[in-house]
Amino acid sequence: MRNVGSYRMRRVNEALKEIIGTALTKEVKDPRIGFVTVTGVETAPDLAHAKVFVSVYGKRAEKEATLEGLSAARAYLQRLISEELPLKRIPVLEFVYDESIDQGMRIQILLKSSGVEGLAPEDVPGEKPAGAPDEITDEASADDEGEAE
Repeated sequence: MRNVGSYRMRRVNEALKEIIGTALTKEVKDPRIGFVTVTGVETAPDLAHAKVFVSVYGKRAEKEATLEGLSAARAYLQRLISEELPLKRIPVLEFVYDESIDQGMRIQILLKSSGVEGLAPEDVPGEKPAGAPDEITDEASADDEGEAE
């Protein structure tokens, strides 16, 4: 029972993520808001603030415009949250661009350009598949036998 607080916060974060994500796809009609995905929510333990991590598809200008649109929709989203969740305090939303998707795409491009993408783990030089046994050479087994005698 010592993680009751963290369990509750996890539930609050998931509920906020669902409410905000649904509202952005179905209810918010701001033309500045492009193709946006809510990737996560981190709420302060006192429910004063919540960081809403978003990923935006498009160029830098579209991403910036989307963040402006989200900031403009903050009051509407907070009112929606207050109507749907029985919290004693509604957190102030802060929208933060989540760069992890961009980083993953950059890594994928680098892997593709190096020729590593698409190779099976056993085909990658210097890598062995997870759970693969270490190779035993004849010399190593001969050394082990000599020590045992």
